[in-house]
Amino acid sequence: MKLLSIAIPCYNSEAYMEHCIESLLPGGEDVEIIIVDDGSTKDRTAEIADSYAEKYPTIVKAIHQENGGHGEAVNTGIKNATGLYFKVVDSDDWVDEASYMKILETLRSLVAGPETLDLLISNYVYEKEGQKHKKVMKYDSVLPKNRMFTWNDTKRFHKGQYILMHSVIYRTQLLRDCGLKLPKHTFYVDNLFVYVPLPYVKNMYYLDVNFYRYFIGRDDQSVNEKVMISRIDQQIRVNKLMVETVDLYKLENKHLRKYMFNYLEIITVVSTIMLIRSGTEENLQKKKELWSYLKGYDIRLFHKLRNGIMGRTMNLPGKGGRKISVAAYKISQKVVGFN
Repeated sequence: MKLLSIAIPCYNSEAYMEHCIESLLPGGEDVEIIIVDDGSTKDRTAEIADSYAEKYPTIVKAIHQENGGHGEAVNTGIKNATGLYFKVVDSDDWVDEASYMKILETLRSLVAGPETLDLLISNYVYEKEGQKHKKVMKYDSVLPKNRMFTWNDTKRFHKGQYILMHSVIYRTQLLRDCGLKLPKHTFYVDNLFVYVPLPYVKNMYYLDVNFYRYFIGRDDQSVNEKVMISRIDQQIRVNKLMVETVDLYKLENKHLRKYMFNYLEIITVVSTIMLIRSGTEENLQKKKELWSYLKGYDIRLFHKLRNGIMGRTMNLPGKGGRKISVAAYKISQKVVGFN
């Protein structure tokens, strides 16, 4: 059995996927790299995936499927993973080798220990096109370092400080046990990937290393603001699935509940701010519909979201209110790293 399975969802990724794969190969035989070719048709993605599988048969698997979107590629990765732990690395991103070695060493030692690790968290770096100063998302102010801990040991997360897909390595069986199944043909499902398994997590470990390198700056990226507005219905779909999949009021641990509420709040803010920023009557109507849906689904959750600082800002009336709402944009920028 492998220590770590790493899924790389690829869709017409010829231009950058080799850089990603090459950064993962130093993991050697401890690692299984699952390249999921998600119905690529316009370039050599399938051919590149097969060539790596042929060259490294004990490390790389190439899986070809009909196009199902990022979420379906992640689902395929989980389904085919044989590693004890599971990580997603997007095909235009890469990892830092020294941090990678430290993570594998840590996983090895924890697997041999008496307690079961559910989630390993590390830092990620925004590799923004054209910027010399790299922004690092760290958790050293809120999570204990270099030891196993539980939700009760966590401190208060700041606004804009969230555990994203880039930060996490989950225990593979936990992802299966929690019934995680990401929707097809939907962007922004990485939020569900992180959020849905959290109530099943007992033991965590934080390594303060800058492992994941998150490339940002391409015009066609899903977090480009214009692209995000054009796909707003998918963002809303993910937002609603987060509401429906986890009943926050049934969570017993108050640290976990508070963190998950804050995460849901910021995703709802992102949905709302994108609808406001688009400026169309149709999208302003969708904003009303989103908040009406929340009210109808769970009145307690609606009031909690509405009465939070961010929620109040999002729902001020008229044009003046919308201008103030856009001031909250900078906080949401931190979360999704808009271009």
